[in-house]
Amino acid sequence: MPHLIPVTPTHYVQVEQIAQQTWPTTFGSILSTEQIAYMLNWMYSPDALAEQIEQKGHVFLLAQSDTGEPLGYVSYELNVNDKPVTKIHKIYLLPASQGQGVGRMMIDYVAKQAEKAENIALQLNVNRQNKAVSFYEKMGFEVVGEEDIDIGNGFLMEDYIMMKRL
Repeated sequence: MPHLIPVTPTHYVQVEQIAQQTWPTTFGSILSTEQIAYMLNWMYSPDALAEQIEQKGHVFLLAQSDTGEPLGYVSYELNVNDKPVTKIHKIYLLPASQGQGVGRMMIDYVAKQAEKAENIALQLNVNRQNKAVSFYEKMGFEVVGEEDIDIGNGFLMEDYIMMKRL
């Protein structure tokens, strides 16, 4: 049975490796190679992960198999922008781990943490062309808006904003 463990600095390399393995598959037909490389460095360098966890209050969890093999990760933030909403900032699974219920387990876990914090909804952003949109819809998320985010270097994140009431 897969399980979740809190990410500590000793896990940063594993999180970065999962991102490097999942992003080309997830975004290869959507984003340029240059944008993928830029975003991976921007979000997954050890310094970037430390900032997200230590300064921004993001909770990172690593999904592992029974044998301790990494399967994916999720990061979330309770009470985002001082509202009773939990934002899932990142959720990625290694391609071989997809379709086995691990993504559902991670979202269910985050939903339980959100409910404990008396949050009323989960929110996430997803690239408008990402095939994961249909997975999120199956999980009860609805598109509530669109957002284009300038991330620098001439790159944009062109996302749906999706929300799931708890």
